[in-house]
Amino acid sequence: MSSRTTPAIFLIRLMVGAVFLSEGIQKFLFPADPDRGAARFAKIGFPAPEFTSLFVASFEVACGILILIGLMTRLAALPPIIIMLVAIGTTKVPILLTRGFWDMAHAARTDYAMLLGSSFLVLVGAGAWSVDAFLLRRLPRI
Repeated sequence: MSSRTTPAIFLIRLMVGAVFLSEGIQKFLFPADPDRGAARFAKIGFPAPEFTSLFVASFEVACGILILIGLMTRLAALPPIIIMLVAIGTTKVPILLTRGFWDMAHAARTDYAMLLGSSFLVLVGAGAWSVDAFLLRRLPRI
């Protein structure tokens, strides 16, 4: 939970947390949409796309909220890293192989930003304006 960094980390948490929260909610709201919900997972070829979509959406919502408020931030940023690596591997690498680098770079911009933002939070923590920092200030020193 420790993080001795600038309060500006809040901006990274806001970006990463809000995007994951929004994407997770959309998977619940629009399961038949070929770009968001279970239909997307079916299109990619995942087994049990309904279950997989809800499973991923649950992590996106939970981790998005934890990242936004800065609670257990380093731990909460780990599942989004896995989600982004799978997303890049299953959707962006095929674009690279069939349509080339620039099409892949364009399609992967959000995935790349979320991967690096989540990785950043694992490395530095939640920052001064977070529940993590508040709890650390309140815990008795041993």
